[in-house]
Amino acid sequence: MDILKTENLKKYYNMGQIQVKALDGISLSVREGEFLAVVGTSGSGKSTLLHMLGGLGNPTSGSVVVDGKDISKMTKDELTIFRRRKIGFVFQNYNLLPLMNVYENIVLPIKLDGIKPDREYVGQILSMLGLGEKKYAMPNQLSGGQQQRVALARALAAKPAIILADEPTGNLDSRTSQDVLGLMKTTGQRFGQTIVMITHNDEIAQMAGRIIRIEDGKICGGENGYAESEE
Repeated sequence: MDILKTENLKKYYNMGQIQVKALDGISLSVREGEFLAVVGTSGSGKSTLLHMLGGLGNPTSGSVVVDGKDISKMTKDELTIFRRRKIGFVFQNYNLLPLMNVYENIVLPIKLDGIKPDREYVGQILSMLGLGEKKYAMPNQLSGGQQQRVALARALAAKPAIILADEPTGNLDSRTSQDVLGLMKTTGQRFGQTIVMITHNDEIAQMAGRIIRIEDGKICGGENGYAESEE
């Protein structure tokens, strides 16, 4: 079953007299529970694609369907609620609030939605990510790898259908990157979540179940036929 789908997705920008085609007709399907890596050089359009998939920007044309809902047709308020409940984000910059401890950072998005956090579930995530003893630590007491694991825990805690990760290991060394990606893959499988990860690193991308490559706003390898799937 496809949990995420785009049809002829386009995003154009005007820079003076020049029209930039950041996305130029992307049609993509992602299956439920899949771990997909999107690779490409700087400026290829991969981050723009992730933003469109997460409803963080409006496409010029085309559609984005998440869990059966066309988010490109939602109002701003509808999209905010849908995004908070269905999509978890992990960015290169951890975006942790410095005056909140690990647990408070993790459950903040859930509380903002007026929902009582599932403490047992959050505890499972903390344990899986090796953060059980860091529950009440402040962000400045954590290493970069630990902060990124907190960011991953925050994305998982709301039980979203999809995790969108934009260069999640960009600020980490090679060994820590492998550890964090391994944990992301394991937790995704355990909690039945779909992961779409943007990266410029081909070695990191190999940890995914399928890879697609984007250049000049177009898919140029491993498209909807799942040609590069390990399954």
